[in-house]
Amino acid sequence: MISVCNVSKSFGSIKALDNISFTISRNEIVGFLGPNGAGKTTLMRLLTGTFPPSKGSILIEDKNLTQSKQIRKKIGYLAEHNPLYREMTAHDFLNYVAALKGVPWLKRKKAVLKVAEQCSVASVFNRIIGKLSKGYQQRIGLAQALLGEPEVLILDEPTNGLDPQQIIEMRKLVRELGQNKTIILSSHILHEVEQTCGRVLILNHSRLAAVLELKDEINLEEIFIDIVTKEPEPCPK
Repeated sequence: MISVCNVSKSFGSIKALDNISFTISRNEIVGFLGPNGAGKTTLMRLLTGTFPPSKGSILIEDKNLTQSKQIRKKIGYLAEHNPLYREMTAHDFLNYVAALKGVPWLKRKKAVLKVAEQCSVASVFNRIIGKLSKGYQQRIGLAQALLGEPEVLILDEPTNGLDPQQIIEMRKLVRELGQNKTIILSSHILHEVEQTCGRVLILNHSRLAAVLELKDEINLEEIFIDIVTKEPEPCPK
């Protein structure tokens, strides 16, 4: 489904990602872990086509992401800082995003209602986004990512700002969505990744330090601390 091949990304003299390779299968839920500055958000932005890699390639369904507009349409993205139009109502914002994503007018109302119900924001449809709690704003951000029926969901800190009950609900929703979507999420919360993902990629110092299957016998916290407290070694995909 997704193949990242020897990808590097530099911003001037700063190397944000260094020769990263991995693959992700269809309908897999994969977590990105790493300390601040490890390159998680940069990698997610590359995976959305926000900007191209400096070296290497990203393929989705064997097509180069940066060269295919149709492939980029298959991606839904919730950014870490959740860019919303806070002066709009939730309904108007979601309807606007649906239009931008090319959802046909006759199907738009149904599409907006569907994602609003999935993310539990239908009750605040007519309220101004900027006056809603951070938790509601985060769920509206997820709802816009789901518009257009994307096959790939990329979620950067999706539980940011949610209370414990909302985190449980978000975790359940992500697992449900993972039954027919490929999902990549990042989080600083190890337990969150353990409860949601089947596999985890750990980044450190702009490199891929480990790829782990999340099995019962794995102590993710111990492995993570061991990796981020020393200089990482290259890891095969």
